[in-house]
Amino acid sequence: MNEKKRNKKVEESLTETTKLLQYKEINGQNRLFGGRLMEWIDEIAALTAMRHCGGLVTTCAVDNLRFKYGAYINEVIVLIGKVTYVGNTSMEVRVDTYVENIKTGIRRAINHAYLICVHVDDNGKPIPVKYGLEVETLSEKAEWEGALKRNIARKQRFNDGY
Repeated sequence: MNEKKRNKKVEESLTETTKLLQYKEINGQNRLFGGRLMEWIDEIAALTAMRHCGGLVTTCAVDNLRFKYGAYINEVIVLIGKVTYVGNTSMEVRVDTYVENIKTGIRRAINHAYLICVHVDDNGKPIPVKYGLEVETLSEKAEWEGALKRNIARKQRFNDGY
């Protein structure tokens, strides 16, 4: 019998974290080291996907990672992850990174990325995601449609050997 998945809303797995940029995260040009930001992005994407599927995940792809601006010592970094698409065993997670002005609270986007996380069992074998995704807003619907296009492009790149 084919059982229908219960859907979760996007905000049910929305994950936000805040970091104070310290010297250990700074590169040779006195900006946030891109590799450190990539680590944080991967971590927030995994947490978001785990909250959605209720289990373990592994990152299988990073797509459209774009560095827009630098960040500097003592700036507040905010990362927000949200699920944008759910397939059979995988989920697409969008992570937005901002620098937040501590005085005004205004956030400036410095990075956007999409990651694909696969729900896995204790042995690392892919298993079906228990929950679908309920897209309600125009923005969520646009993300879903964009995810379908990104998925086709990823499959094409894979078939082309990338």
